[in-house]
Amino acid sequence: MIGEFIELAKQYLKDAILAPARRLGRLAGFSFAAALLFILAALFLGVVALRVIVAVMPDGAIWSGLGYLAAAVVLLGITGGVMWRATK
Repeated sequence: MIGEFIELAKQYLKDAILAPARRLGRLAGFSFAAALLFILAALFLGVVALRVIVAVMPDGAIWSGLGYLAAAVVLLGITGGVMWRATK
């Protein structure tokens, strides 16, 4: 009788707790991978935006610095817009 109870408890733990936990872990893994890919894409798009803004500016050290500053302002604006929309 006690042996059956122990087996039933083990089966319940496997079915009710371990299987959903595995699915949740798998979902968390895919979510983490997707987040890393989005971060990498945002980084590359930021570098492209910086290079485009610097290429549009005239040649010179001051203009190059202004291009970096303009790119930073644009990227901060985009980040602020995304954060604003995410909290809405």
